[in-house]
Amino acid sequence: MDAKSIATLEFSKILNRLESYTAFSASAALARALRPTNDFELARQRQARTTEARRLLSEFPQVNIGGARDVRALVERAARGGMLSALELLDIKATLISSRELQRFFHKLSIELPHLQAIAVDLNPPAGVIEAINRAIDDQAQLLDGASAKLSALRKGVKDANERILGKLEKLINDSSTAAMLQEAIITRRNGRYVVPLRSEFKSRLRCVVQDQSSSGATLFVEPLAIVEMNNRCSEAAMAEQEEERRILAELSALAGEQVTAIQANVRALAMLDLALACAHYADALEAAEPILTEFPNERKADSSKEKPILLRFTHARHPLLDSTTVVPIDIALEGNVRALVITGPNTGGKTVSLKTTGLLVLMAQSGLHIPAQSGSQCCVFREVYADIGDEQSIEQSLSTFSGHITNIVRLLKKAGARTLVILDELGAGTDPQEGSALARAILAYLLRRNIPSLIATHYPELKAYAHSTAGAMNASVEFDPRSLRP
Repeated sequence: MDAKSIATLEFSKILNRLESYTAFSASAALARALRPTNDFELARQRQARTTEARRLLSEFPQVNIGGARDVRALVERAARGGMLSALELLDIKATLISSRELQRFFHKLSIELPHLQAIAVDLNPPAGVIEAINRAIDDQAQLLDGASAKLSALRKGVKDANERILGKLEKLINDSSTAAMLQEAIITRRNGRYVVPLRSEFKSRLRCVVQDQSSSGATLFVEPLAIVEMNNRCSEAAMAEQEEERRILAELSALAGEQVTAIQANVRALAMLDLALACAHYADALEAAEPILTEFPNERKADSSKEKPILLRFTHARHPLLDSTTVVPIDIALEGNVRALVITGPNTGGKTVSLKTTGLLVLMAQSGLHIPAQSGSQCCVFREVYADIGDEQSIEQSLSTFSGHITNIVRLLKKAGARTLVILDELGAGTDPQEGSALARAILAYLLRRNIPSLIATHYPELKAYAHSTAGAMNASVEFDPRSLRP
């Protein structure tokens, strides 16, 4: 699809709103990357998936992806030999638990949801990873004593060593011969070693190693020589404990790294399911309906000579970015032999909004999003949607508004064809009215000659008259209510 036209129609704002309904970064990225497809079957599949997700949520509103995280980069790092933190391993566990729970949910699900169940097939958490992390790490991301027999023994040794040191120091600070030399009768730590606060003037009275001092220098934090060796043994035990913790984390990381392909596949499936749920939530918020997607009349295999071909027909269509309580719905159609709809009416009557609404709803329909329109609204799947709306002035390229529009129109007319939708706002405006209307008629004639579906807003009476008298074109109008000040 044409990137400039997609931007003109503000499709990115639709994606921003869709993203707000996603539950984690992987599905948010899918929402941001969503683009309309011109593949008819893919567009229908996308619509069916959204419809199934709405049906699922109507029966099971609590369905979600739980605590899943996008852990693909983590397991990729683990597969390359990197060591993950306990918190990162918990993220992997939470993601696999979400995958396992949804896998079980879809397995038990009795209702027929073929498109969602096809995604759920890839929810298959590798065996052993959840259990291994559960045995080693608690919910606060702390390694459990039972993570290994060695860790349990080391932690007991550290605890015993600490208790012996504290017992020794307790006797020291409570001894009347040393208590007077201390700033306070407390035990603290400096540089990872147990110390007591000694008044500096008594430094020569107590055999000790100075580890730190207060900012004023009045207090020295000293390690009595009687506990230096005990502190050494405690530090050695603590380092051995840390080394065992690192070994356990490395072992768990390697286990996750071995399952990199399976874990990443689970994340992708979770992201696709969450995107479908986000589409459903967004559709519910818009009070939207599934559009009927059709192939172009000349591509139908069956004989359609007796049918009235419909390129698009939106009934009670609302612009999805406007306040649903105040927006004025429109009915708009390109059907039968009509290929060009010329929309006229006063300023603030809604011509531009009508064009943007139509273009945006076509993009949404081809992206798999339900549209804010009455049920039964339909459109063909267009190969491209081209739009020229708004101010095309460019200071950098020294283009006036008129020149900017003409440059863009020339670009899109070169690319447009019978399966593209062309949307032109105020065609020929911004220059001499006679020249502008002549140019507008010439462009409309070109579009009709090439059988290109088009929606054109204009003020020119000459263009209205041309549409009235030319086969393949039709006039449409909007009005402005001076009392309510609404279109």
